[in-house]
Amino acid sequence: MATITQKIHSRISEGLKRFQPIVESAKIRDVSESDTVVMLTGILSEILGYDKYLDITTELAIRGTYCDLALKIDGKLSLLIEAKAIGIELKEPHVKQVVDYAANKGIEWVILTNSVNWRVYKVIFSKPIQNVLVCDVDFLKLRPKANEDIEKIFLLCKEAVSKSSLDDYFTQKQATNRFMIGNLLCEDSILNTLKKELKQIYPDIKVTNDEIRSVLTTDVIKREILTGEESEEAKRKIVKANKKKEKIKADKKVESVPTNSGIEILAKTEDTQN
Repeated sequence: MATITQKIHSRISEGLKRFQPIVESAKIRDVSESDTVVMLTGILSEILGYDKYLDITTELAIRGTYCDLALKIDGKLSLLIEAKAIGIELKEPHVKQVVDYAANKGIEWVILTNSVNWRVYKVIFSKPIQNVLVCDVDFLKLRPKANEDIEKIFLLCKEAVSKSSLDDYFTQKQATNRFMIGNLLCEDSILNTLKKELKQIYPDIKVTNDEIRSVLTTDVIKREILTGEESEEAKRKIVKANKKKEKIKADKKVESVPTNSGIEILAKTEDTQN
């Protein structure tokens, strides 16, 4: 993640103090979508560090329709924002709407927000197009003096987006998500460790990897973790890593075997000595 300097930290902290009462008031008054967009523009500029005139585009035309807001980094579209009126509950059709916009523009990151809830999605350009909810921030619950909350909202700042901090955060989330951990637990390397530990507790009992795996998949790990697209993606990454590991082992074995030329040189040396 990009470094949060004291200047950025202060900008976010002071911006939250200023805008949280504004958003709270707008929520009570149930303002319209257009008024919500105006408020969002202020948040993007004064808290998140985007230039109001250079980095923020309103009503970006996409195939005959319009996305509410788009953010540019160095003149290049980097993130789309679909805004709903502050009183509108964010739902799946709204997600599909902004993901479709992103797919048409080839943009990987989108935000769906009503100014209170900020949901950040990573668009996966597979067939069909997929999306992953990476973070969900409640703007009104952010604490202006809490470093943890400052870090949450910093992910959306221009300084972080320009340094690919969202991508780094997504990778970290993928590495430790329930699908990855659940599928790793079923790998033989992990099962061997469990079997070894069980052997220490029950020295006279023989347990196989299949028996342990069966208990894990039926009684310990939720079925939903081992099925579905996200689980399959985790499995593919594990298989890829295992293949890489096996290749490294194979290469090391090849390097450790003497070559014919080496044997020949040794033989010639012995003949000379004789």
